[in-house]
Amino acid sequence: MQKFTSYVVLLLFLLCFFQAFSWSQFNQGENYEGSSDLINLEYHMGPVLASAINLYIIWYGQWNPTHQATIRDFLDSLSSSSSVPYPSVADWWDTVRLYTDQTGSNITATISISGEFYDSGYSHGVYLSRLSMQSIIKAAVTSHLRLLPLNPHNGLYLVLTSQDVQVEDFCRAVCGFHYFTFPILVGVTVPYAWVGYSGTQCPGMCAYPFAWPKYSGKPPPNGGNDITHAPNGDAGVDGMISVIAHELAEVSSNPLINAWYAGEDPTAPTEIADLCLGLYGSGGGGGYMGKVYKDAWGNGYNVHGVKGRRFLVQWVWNPVKRRCFGPNAMD
Repeated sequence: MQKFTSYVVLLLFLLCFFQAFSWSQFNQGENYEGSSDLINLEYHMGPVLASAINLYIIWYGQWNPTHQATIRDFLDSLSSSSSVPYPSVADWWDTVRLYTDQTGSNITATISISGEFYDSGYSHGVYLSRLSMQSIIKAAVTSHLRLLPLNPHNGLYLVLTSQDVQVEDFCRAVCGFHYFTFPILVGVTVPYAWVGYSGTQCPGMCAYPFAWPKYSGKPPPNGGNDITHAPNGDAGVDGMISVIAHELAEVSSNPLINAWYAGEDPTAPTEIADLCLGLYGSGGGGGYMGKVYKDAWGNGYNVHGVKGRRFLVQWVWNPVKRRCFGPNAMD
């Protein structure tokens, strides 16, 4: 009993470390794009994901196949650049790759979808805590179907929840988060991230700039309900892709919460994508997304992907330029 109690205390303590993506840019005045003096991003000697990443997707709930195809194409675009026009998703990932570990090894350029698991039966219900994600991963890797391996060497697990699944703090405080599994729950330590589909629950919070936040304190631009149209036709999935990009950048540069982050408190670090919330193009900041491309239908995007796809993904902090940056930058 004493051993069990100590594990519970440890788990509760570690829960404070969960790293989350939340929207707070609507009322912030700082423009981090050109403000290096405000940033104290430091390396804390932990590992980064330098080996080729085997990405395992867990589709939790009932999913629209069209939405799944869009997300897969984005993930496939992270390592595809030769046949994709500039600026590409892979060009965006090049900024993430600037981060190194203590051996000088850069974050990998190779991210491959190596397995998928469909938890369409809602194995843990439709109301999930943050800790539930680890149980969902455990259920997937121990399923009798054995569709996903438990890979502690170069595995990264991505849990995606469908529109009818409610997650602790989702929409209220976070749109996604990343962390690592506890051996007591899963068997080994592996990094993972969770992102929820916000199209029906909170598009104004987690699908910005494809939907305008109702409680932003600012009126919608031009009297409309959004800033730009979603490039793949669905605000929920296009917004979700930007959150996925955010979490993948951070889990790769800070997988065990002891590598790259700013701030003195390791229980609440500010990571490389947190520094650039709401920035998608040059001139952005203070609630303005910055200059992005528009197609003939008014859909906003800043990078190209495979199969002719276009995506709008948030910028991340460039440690060389010491500012937020993306391949669509004008300077």
